[in-house]
Amino acid sequence: MKWKNCLAVILVFVISTQSANAWFDGGHMTVAYIAYKNLTPGTRSRIDTLLQLNPMYSTWTEGVNADQKGLVAFMHAATWPDCIKSSNCSPGYASDGGDIPPGNATDAQNIGYDDHLMHKYWHFDDVPYSAGAPAKPPKQPNALGEIQLLSKAIGTGESDDIKSYDVVWLEHLVGDIHQPLHSTSRFTKNHPNGDAGGNDVAFCLKPCKDELHAYWDGLLGDRPSIQQVTNVGDTLLAKQKPALAAESDPTVWVQESFELAKSAAYVSPISDDNDSSIKISPRPDAGYALNATSVAQAQVVLAGYRLANLLNSKLK
Repeated sequence: MKWKNCLAVILVFVISTQSANAWFDGGHMTVAYIAYKNLTPGTRSRIDTLLQLNPMYSTWTEGVNADQKGLVAFMHAATWPDCIKSSNCSPGYASDGGDIPPGNATDAQNIGYDDHLMHKYWHFDDVPYSAGAPAKPPKQPNALGEIQLLSKAIGTGESDDIKSYDVVWLEHLVGDIHQPLHSTSRFTKNHPNGDAGGNDVAFCLKPCKDELHAYWDGLLGDRPSIQQVTNVGDTLLAKQKPALAAESDPTVWVQESFELAKSAAYVSPISDDNDSSIKISPRPDAGYALNATSVAQAQVVLAGYRLANLLNSKLK
């Protein structure tokens, strides 16, 4: 399928499923679909077994044909670290400091499903972007450190319960750091302490919550159906495999996303955030949207291939 036709499919998917809610489910599930299709048979079988240990497995696979349960569970598992933030989805999880690591020994623990902390601070790596004010270093632990820790752990003799937990988090975090605004925080005169990856770049006055970070999170949809994700995933897989798909260093992945944040996210018509009289940024226009969607498409493809490579090479 030619590029324009492929992009049209993505745009239809976005328009039909997006609402105001990191990639949202559409992005994470698309990454997972692409990854699952590139797992070796042995790795796929191992993961199919491990995911049965997740407390949501029966919900994910209810009514699903036996030969599709592995794929569907893997796609839903990619959204689980966001799911546990909501009591409606998975009650009993504690916020433990919100987006800021509280500095406890539990911040980077790896104990499997006995861990009932949300670890919201695992979802991003705020690489500092000084764009009008001095920058400050990112907090630890963060997405990069956790990817490195969990990638190493799944190659060890840890229990299957912990391996299952690690695989689910890796699915999610590899997707997260390929979203450009999960890999930076912009420091400006209006936000001298950083804008939290665009979360503080508002498009409207409170209590309206329309902002830049959510815009990027939603570029591949909020809560699509399995069939919608399959259609988009197959369209993306039909394209030529990206040359950078084999890059295995997550520090490179973060740096790529950081550069994309500067070149594709924090660009006109988005405010440069350095005029104290301007509190609200203009919303993205059609040209911005077209480029952002193209970037999002390319990033979920890279994330999918790279996630598959990681699991194929590390999981024991």
